[in-house]
Parts: sequence; C-alpha cells; structure tokens
Amino acid sequence: MKVTDVRASRALLGAIIAGLLMTGLIALSAGWLARPDLLPDAGPSWYVWQRPERSTLIMAGVWSLYALHQVGFWALIWYGQQRVGKYTGRLHLVNVAALAFNAAFVLLHFAQTQLWYDGLAQDVSIWSSQFSVIILLVWVLLMENDRRGLLFGRTIPTPGGAGVREWARKYHGYYFAWAAVYTFWYHPMETTTGHLIGFLYMFLILVQGSLFLTRAHVNRWWTVTLEVMVLFHGAIVALNSPKQLWFQFGWGFATIFVITQMHGLGLSRWVRWLIGLAYVGSVGVVVSILGTAKLATLPRVPAAEYVGVFVLAAIFAAGLWIARRVGSRRAPSAEPAAEAGAPADAQVGV
Repeated sequence: MKVTDVRASRALLGAIIAGLLMTGLIALSAGWLARPDLLPDAGPSWYVWQRPERSTLIMAGVWSLYALHQVGFWALIWYGQQRVGKYTGRLHLVNVAALAFNAAFVLLHFAQTQLWYDGLAQDVSIWSSQFSVIILLVWVLLMENDRRGLLFGRTIPTPGGAGVREWARKYHGYYFAWAAVYTFWYHPMETTTGHLIGFLYMFLILVQGSLFLTRAHVNRWWTVTLEVMVLFHGAIVALNSPKQLWFQFGWGFATIFVITQMHGLGLSRWVRWLIGLAYVGSVGVVVSILGTAKLATLPRVPAAEYVGVFVLAAIFAAGLWIARRVGSRRAPSAEPAAEAGAPADAQVGV
C-alpha cells in the first residue's frame, strides 16, 4: 500500500484530540444514559456495571461487535506486516484504514452502551480484563529491555535471551490489539472518573495500534506516556475503592518509571537524579502523613511486574523451544534429499 501525504505525527495529534472529545461525549452522556438498577458491590471479583439479569440477545450483539472489531483489527495488522513492512514518517493507507476502522467501532460501542448498556463483563471475569492489560505492560518491559534496560538503564538477561525479546517485539501487535479491544468491549461506556480515564487510555492504545509501521508508533516519548498513564488510572480507581490502595498503585507505577521507563528517554544524568529525588521526596511526604505502614505496599506493583517479565520470557522461550522441536520432526530428513541429488547448501535446518 502506498504512503499518504499525511504525517504520522499530525495524525497522532489529531487522534489524541478525537480521543479527548470522545471522552468528553461519554462524560456528557451522564445526563441521558439509561443506566439499569445496578446490584451492590460484592467484592473484588464482582463488576458492578452490568445489568442485574443477563439478556442472551444483548450479549449476542455485544459478542458479535467485539468479534468483528477484533478480527478486523488483526487483519489490518497482518496486512501491514505482509504488504508494507517498513517504517515511514507518513501514514500508509492501511494506517488510515485502521484509524477509521477503530473510530467506527468506538462510535458503535458508544451507541451500544446507550441502547443495551452491557459489555462483555456479563459473561467474563473482571480478572480477565485486568490481567490482559497487566500482561501488556509486562510485555513492553520485556521487549524494551534491549533498548532502555530493565534496571537503571542496564539490560538484564531474561529466559531465552535476545531471541525471545526479538520475537516479543515482532509479534507484540497481535497481543496488544487483543488486550485493547477485549478490555474496550468489557466495559460499558460509563461516566465515572475511573471509566472516563480508562476509556481515554483505551482510545490512545487503539490509536497506537493503528499507527503501526510509522515513526510515531516508536516515538519514545509517546510510548512512555502510554505506559505512565496507567499510573493515573490505577491511582484514581483505587482512590474511589474501599481499600484505598492509591499509594500502592500510584507510587508503585512511579517506581517502575524511575527504575526503568525514564532511562529510555535520553534524559541527562542530572535530570534523572532530579526525578529520582522528587520521587523519594514524594514517598517521604506520603509516609510522614499516613505512617510507615504504607511502605509495605510500595513494592507490590513493581515486584509483580518485574517477576512477570521473567515469567513471560520463560513462557515464550518454552513455546519457541516446543515449536522448534515440532518443526524439526516435521522437516524432511537431509539424507533422502542428498540421495536425490540436492546440493547440501539447499537443505533447510531448524
């Protein structure tokens, strides 16, 4: 597909503005949204924002829209990899198609919420939605390990080595598209602060996924912004929950920024020191007000994500090892080929 005359950076800015406007429209819909009578909160495994009774007809419609969105987005990514395959500063036509495609389904989900309300939450666990995004964040840490390191700019060896990390970079788009689209359709377009920030985050991830094979897609300031946005979303959602775990999530994700993410931005050493000191100072202020018991919650998020990097790498390494073993068993033996007169350098090994 040919490249259009629109620069990807301009398209990115326009898409961000469109995402903000769409978030504003969702907020305005609080005045007319026909919200059903929600059941009381039944604990961490319960998702409040769903109809009290399941409608088979409604859920058939929701799953159909989700499936069309998911398969279509995957197809666009596959087409881009197969038919474009190179990065440019301008949009490819497939990027224009992806942006329009995702925008259409954003509007469809908005209309669907107004008419039917329910998302996929009626049929699947809240943990499936949460862990899809957690794995996405861990995946980013893994595939960026070679560029920015994992601990204070240093690349840390992971299971399977550089080959696994390269595989993670090559195929990340398919998983990220699933995590974004699945989470997007899990929730109705509700008007709470947590939902609004969450949907804005999903809009931006869909934009990022639509800009594959453009320079904007790999702009390090833009990509780290997407990573850091989860800090604000997690803290705000936690602030509105009974357990009040806002420090755990807000400063937990800030810890990952200081240890890992800021080291891929090309910042000077003194700027990184200033950020680090500001982080330590903010932790001290919170602890001085709320007590030292809060410190016990600080390592939970970063520890889970860093352990997750090694677990995910190990899973990928095991999967690739199995694939190689299966492939080697299916490959034709070299001896029959040699007997048939095939030159030795024409043999394909695994």
